Amino acid sequence: MRPAWLLLAALLAGAPAAAQADDLIGMRHYAFVGDEDTLLDIARRYDVGYVEMRLANPDVDPWLPGKGRAVLVPADHILPPGTRRGIVINLAELRLYYFPRDGLPVSFPIGIGREGYETPTGRTTVARKREHPQWVPTASERAENPDLPTLVPAGPDNPMGDYALYLGWSGYAIHGTNKPFSIGRRGSHGCIRMYPEDVARLYPLIAPGTPVTVIDQPYKLGWRDGELYVEVHPPQHAADVVEDGDMPTADADLDLVAPVLEAAGKDVVRVDWQRVEKARTEQNGMPLAITRRSAEPAVAARP
Repeated sequence: MRPAWLLLAALLAGAPAAAQADDLIGMRHYAFVGDEDTLLDIARRYDVGYVEMRLANPDVDPWLPGKGRAVLVPADHILPPGTRRGIVINLAELRLYYFPRDGLPVSFPIGIGREGYETPTGRTTVARKREHPQWVPTASERAENPDLPTLVPAGPDNPMGDYALYLGWSGYAIHGTNKPFSIGRRGSHGCIRMYPEDVARLYPLIAPGTPVTVIDQPYKLGWRDGELYVEVHPPQHAADVVEDGDMPTADADLDLVAPVLEAAGKDVVRVDWQRVEKARTEQNGMPLAITRRSAEPAVAARP
């Protein structure tokens, strides 16, 4: 808990009001379950990942969701923090963002490295690109499975799919997959997987030299229509817990007070700290408005 003087100090310091441009893209909506749909089917149909679908629908059986049932599609996202250019990948939310020089940003669900083969963070570039790539298993992959061939040609059995963007980091690429059910999960040896239709859309937009930034940011803050939103994701390892059918427990070390104060600026008087705590504990990966409009009753500042 933070003392009340911390809120007062921010006001007396005349913290600048946040730039209230729209930082959110997309819109959540509902979809109805078809005859043989699983949550994996619905996730792919609406271009979201498996874990984010599970977090948005914790009471739904992922394999037998029930014909005709309405399930929530979490298709709204706060743009990642920092420099917004080229490709930005946020491992905590299992998503890739592309910021074109001209035009609106787009976002895609991804699969990332599993435990022991975590996708690295940092800055690199797209070193080269290739359509219908061959796959050459790495030494670690061959050590794990000695029966792997030395080379897999392009085709339906190639785990890299039809398109590959090779990164400046040796051995890492953004590519398609022949296992689309792995998207929105941790299952690779460190590469970034995309749905086949998504990488086909992204591939022609990317030129060699495009900057790539990989972060691991469990929370994001942003503005839409003059209201401040927060989006909290469970840490990477908790994605495995969600896959196993459980919901993650709140991260006791995650403190959102300072980031919210900084983002809110002079609008801190409109922050509803109960909503901030709700986002922190639920970690459902969906943006939540944490400011009150002027007509709403005030809620006591967090002590």
